[in-house]
Amino acid sequence: MPLDRLRDRTLDQLFEAILQLRTVEECYRFFDDLCTVNEVQALAQRLEVARMLREGSTYSQIEARTGASTATISRVKRCLNFGTDGYEMVLSRLNR
Repeated sequence: MPLDRLRDRTLDQLFEAILQLRTVEECYRFFDDLCTVNEVQALAQRLEVARMLREGSTYSQIEARTGASTATISRVKRCLNFGTDGYEMVLSRLNR
């Protein structure tokens, strides 16, 4: 289910809160309160998988470097190919 189908006041509030963060240190503090360590690591892993796929890495290279399952790699690849270009938008901004 696309995330925009879940759009409501509380989700808008979460995203607005994230947009208020100004530094990496503020992100660490907020996400430390908001998420478990495993949840944050899973998000970071998916972004790294997307970066590696975008650079042409193979599944086996990605699996070895990130520890991501082939299911996670496949899901991220599907988002890169058929998603809403969220990964592409963020990764291109990070590369500036």
